Amino acid sequence: MEQEFGRERNNMIEAHLKTRGIMSASVLDAMYNVPRHLFVPENLRSHAYDDSPLPIGLGQTISQPYIVAFMTEQLEIVPGIKILEIGTGSGYQAAVLAYLGCRVYSIEVLEELAVGARNTLSGLGFGNVNVKHGDGYIGWASDAPFDAIIVTAAPETVPGELIDQLSEKGKMLIPVGENQ
Repeated sequence: MEQEFGRERNNMIEAHLKTRGIMSASVLDAMYNVPRHLFVPENLRSHAYDDSPLPIGLGQTISQPYIVAFMTEQLEIVPGIKILEIGTGSGYQAAVLAYLGCRVYSIEVLEELAVGARNTLSGLGFGNVNVKHGDGYIGWASDAPFDAIIVTAAPETVPGELIDQLSEKGKMLIPVGENQ
C-alpha cells in the first residue's frame, strides 16, 4: 500500500502542484515526503492525494495539497525559523513546515483535533512541532516573536495580537474577510 501512496504523491506533485506553478524544490520534496494519507480519516485515505480538501471531523477539513504547497512556498522557508500556525487541524501543514526544518508552534481551537494532531505528529517523529489547544487569534505570546505566522482560518480583520508576535522582519500569511 505504501508503494501505491508513493505513486499517488508523485502524481499529486506532477499533475497538481508543478502544473499550477509550485516551483520550490524543497516544498515539492516536503509535499512528496510528508504522508498526507496519515493525516486524514482512514476511510478517506484513498482520496488523500486528490487536490481537494477532505473532512477530518468536527466540521473541519484538511486543506487541499495545492493550498498547503502555495502557502508554504510563499513563506520562503529557511531551516531553523520559528513559525506560528493558527489552525492545526489534523497537523498536515505543521508536518510540512517541520519537514522543512522549521520550529513550529501550532494552535487549534478544537481540543479533539489538537490532541489528534499532537499524537499523529509525535508518532511520525516530528519533535519540532508544539501543538496546543486554544484561541489562535490571541497567538502564543510566551514563545513570541515568530519569524512567520500562517493562518488557515479567515478572521474579519488581522488580529493585533498576531501582529505583535511577529518578529521585526517576519512574514504573515492570513486570509482576511469572507471572499478568500
